[in-house]
Amino acid sequence: MEVVVLSFFYSLLFLALFSISKSLLLKRKNLPPSGPLCLPVIGHLYLFKKPLYRTLAQISGHYGPILLLRFGSRRVLLVSSPSAAEECLTTNDIVFANRPRLLAGKHLGFNYTQLPWAPYGQHWRNLRRISTLELFSSTRLQMFSNVRIGEVRSLLRQLAAAGDSFKTVDMNSMFFELTLNVMMMMIAGKRYYGDNVMDF
Repeated sequence: MEVVVLSFFYSLLFLALFSISKSLLLKRKNLPPSGPLCLPVIGHLYLFKKPLYRTLAQISGHYGPILLLRFGSRRVLLVSSPSAAEECLTTNDIVFANRPRLLAGKHLGFNYTQLPWAPYGQHWRNLRRISTLELFSSTRLQMFSNVRIGEVRSLLRQLAAAGDSFKTVDMNSMFFELTLNVMMMMIAGKRYYGDNVMDF
């Protein structure tokens, strides 16, 4: 019985010391105020309701234009003032340019070397330059314009064939097929969905 009481007492003491040291470290880092009550594991996620932008507007209207929220274990900066947002995106843009080092970036992003996962630096600038020149330049977009035109014509033929019988058409799946076919034609030269798909 005494062992259980002692272990409970030590765990409470450990939690109290941990929370005090954490609050002191956060004050030293000169972080913005945290706003509403933050729960230990989920953080501020319990406050959110749909639509999310209204909830965030209510929180920032009540606690101020700059808040530090916690989404689980991640800290998130909520900025609702135009002047503060301008300062974040112009003066301190290099500070906000890095992405969090998630486990998915390590395994899916080949140890943070792909563009969505790479930290800001020389490698990221090279990747951005290559993607700008090779993927999103006007010559590349013009080169693949026939692919987009052909896929839109194919979609319109499917809609015209479905329109004769006045039946309901799921446009969400059709736009998904259109987007995937355009990407596959640009990457591999073959369609993925539709009538002209060849089986291997």
